[in-house]
Amino acid sequence: MQARAIAKHIRISPRKMKPIADLVRGKSVKEAKAILKFTPNKGAEIFLKVLNSAVANAENNHDMDVEKLFVSEIYANQGPTMKRWKAGSMGRANPIKRRTSHVGVAVSEKE
Repeated sequence: MQARAIAKHIRISPRKMKPIADLVRGKSVKEAKAILKFTPNKGAEIFLKVLNSAVANAENNHDMDVEKLFVSEIYANQGPTMKRWKAGSMGRANPIKRRTSHVGVAVSEKE
């Protein structure tokens, strides 16, 4: 059984989030929280929030033991891209792509 939590439309590129996801994939929840707490990236804070939500879902909705939980699934997929325009040279317009992410964490109990 898995407990999941998802955050959508996060204003950070998935390219910046994926290396942080690789740090905690497969680790115990206690170890993953420690890693994310001391990782100095904006993405680590976002993953920590989603991980805490997944742990709360496991505890309250599925009656799982928090001590036995581990991160079974963690991902950062691409969300919609907001397109903006910036003034360029000689009266042109240069595009700016503001990328977003859909972040998800699933936790399971170790047998």
